[in-house]
Amino acid sequence: MRFFIISITYLMILQSCSVKYSLTGASISPETTSFQVNYFQNNAPLIEPGNERDFTNKLIDLLINQTSLELVKSNGDLVYEGEIVEYRISPTTATSDNRAAQNRLTVGVNVRFYDIKDPDADFEKRFSFYYDYPASVQLIGSQKDTAMEEIFERITQDVFNASLAKW
Repeated sequence: MRFFIISITYLMILQSCSVKYSLTGASISPETTSFQVNYFQNNAPLIEPGNERDFTNKLIDLLINQTSLELVKSNGDLVYEGEIVEYRISPTTATSDNRAAQNRLTVGVNVRFYDIKDPDADFEKRFSFYYDYPASVQLIGSQKDTAMEEIFERITQDVFNASLAKW
């Protein structure tokens, strides 16, 4: 009986909290029920077609999978928007005869986040990540897909952490 009373008390305390927590570390106000992700334009000096669509979809998928919020087209409680501002390939290491041994693809995304319920949480921030690959390999096909998947996975998780986990 004592265990039952303690369990009920514990559940009542948890349900009375004003912030929802999830296993992903997100702390979302109970009044927040929706999010929208506006299309991220590709404004990088070097444009790789389709990156803007892929990044936008990757961010939407992450938010759907890691929160219980509803995706809406407009008037979301949380709004994500921005642009891809960097897509750059540069050598990172050289061989003894001054040729590139390894290249690095770097992608940068400028993100603006708005929390309609908590304007103090709004921010504009640049996120970037990179993928290293051998210089003897061309960044096409499955190699490019792997690179973009890894880069976008890291950037979207960083955006999630900055906006909802407050890291």
